[in-house]
Amino acid sequence: MTIFTRICAALVPLLMLSACLFTPGKFTSAMDIRKDGAFSFSYVGEIIVADPADKMPDAQTDSGDAASTGKAQPASKPVSKDKQMAEKMRALVDTLSKERGFRSVRYVGGTKLSVDYRINGRLDHSFVFPFNIDAKAIIPFVAVEVRADGKVRMLAPGFGNDNAQSAAVPMGGLGGGDDGAKERDGTFTLTTDAEIVSQNQEDGPTDTPQGKRIVWKITPLTRAAPMMVLKLAQ
Repeated sequence: MTIFTRICAALVPLLMLSACLFTPGKFTSAMDIRKDGAFSFSYVGEIIVADPADKMPDAQTDSGDAASTGKAQPASKPVSKDKQMAEKMRALVDTLSKERGFRSVRYVGGTKLSVDYRINGRLDHSFVFPFNIDAKAIIPFVAVEVRADGKVRMLAPGFGNDNAQSAAVPMGGLGGGDDGAKERDGTFTLTTDAEIVSQNQEDGPTDTPQGKRIVWKITPLTRAAPMMVLKLAQ
């Protein structure tokens, strides 16, 4: 079982209760991994937020109260979904702004956020973006699994829509499915001076002064999530 699948399985209860599902919009993202374990990651662009509760049936609609009593239930006061979403989005902006790495988070209307996220550190533990406990939100755009044998595996499930991957993950995968992919448009670049064990970009790496570089172009039609396995120096 991969780190991605384990994370998803553990957090499905949170997602079903009051979560926000994140999918990419227009973006530019980059990751640099050095053979000594140092890394940097950036994501600049749009995050599209969806509430899974919107796709679930209303419990009141399916209840048998009215049928059992034979009495009509009083109509509830209509509440603007747009207003509710705007309030939720502003609260989400406040929550994410407190997290390390977010240089800016702005609500730009509808269900979109504009973010500038940059972070660096060492891969002495696994890394996932984005992840926020308070917002009950986790859609791994990018996840890095650190293995005991000195290898690291990078997978970017949020940038793909692999049916096999989706079948292995509850709720149809966390890449957002076909609906979530409609506005996905960007590039993901990974550079490294570590040994490349495997990767899934058919054009392969190019040489740069910083080491090998691979660029994935991400569109609504992208199926396979960017993937790379590296061997770090020991």
